[in-house]
Amino acid sequence: MIILGIESSCDECAAAVVEKGKKILSNIIYSQVKYHQPFYGVVPEIASRKHLETIEPVVAAAISESGVAVDDLDGLAVTYRPGLIGSLLVGLSYAKGLAMSLKKPFIGIDHILAHLYACHLEYDLSYPHLGLLVSGGHTLIALVRSFEKFEVLGTTIDDACGEAFDKVAKYYDLGFPGGAAIDRLAIKGDARAFNFPKPSLHKGDHLFDVSYSGLKTAVVNQLDQFWNRDYEKSKENIAASFQRIAIDMLVDRVLKASSATGLKMVVAGGGVAANSYLRKRLSEEADLEVIFPSMKLCTDNAAMIAGLGYHFLSRGRESDLNLNAQARVPGFRRSYP
Repeated sequence: MIILGIESSCDECAAAVVEKGKKILSNIIYSQVKYHQPFYGVVPEIASRKHLETIEPVVAAAISESGVAVDDLDGLAVTYRPGLIGSLLVGLSYAKGLAMSLKKPFIGIDHILAHLYACHLEYDLSYPHLGLLVSGGHTLIALVRSFEKFEVLGTTIDDACGEAFDKVAKYYDLGFPGGAAIDRLAIKGDARAFNFPKPSLHKGDHLFDVSYSGLKTAVVNQLDQFWNRDYEKSKENIAASFQRIAIDMLVDRVLKASSATGLKMVVAGGGVAANSYLRKRLSEEADLEVIFPSMKLCTDNAAMIAGLGYHFLSRGRESDLNLNAQARVPGFRRSYP
């Protein structure tokens, strides 16, 4: 089966064509970063308007680059949750119209499931395994049982990891997107310059959870309190020290989850999976087999949507035209979906 995927959950407008859930024939991503940069964050109204302007040429480019005639597509897959509601509606509405005109089946795809599937496009991976999803909107550690089902072991109780990166970057005028800006600066800094605190979530239901609000507050409002005065109070040192604590917290929870479940394979996904320090720290853990997607598959992309869509459509499962976009996953906490 050859599936066209469409992704528009946030500020990337993306389309891709994937064969048999694995072979990427095309993967087009139109970034809106320059439009949101002045605001140090994604502006929902701007995002949805830019999706309206770009979705048709992006889809056309993906089909053209794939070398597949549009009539030879076997189906369509499109993100329908979670995300910015206006952005989601653009992609979902376009996919519905295209599916109707081509008389092809389509399937709505959960963005979280798609990120956890991204590595499967590049590697032959078995289930179950641990999944680590870290992005601007999501932070979770999961026991992934199949392409469509996982159990949430740990998540954030406040800010997502990528969200904390963005907020710290905005406060210190480090650049946008914040994660990439902090990663670049941290390479030049000393992570021992500030001894920022780690939250003490280690009991009961919070054994594998993380929290970033306290760390963010310390970095923004209590800098001198945690400053090691043997070092310069530079942006590079702030970035390196913040990144060390933010990532070490995640690695600690992943190790605990591995020990509790006995699972040694960790499959990562999401924008923060591109972070160089996260990749280094997890790769240093000898007891873990850690799989990271390529950089282009860390960010929001449509290849993961099309790849996952294949598994649903090849089993005869499809969505109807009544499917609506959802900004959040109803009742989401520990079991999924």
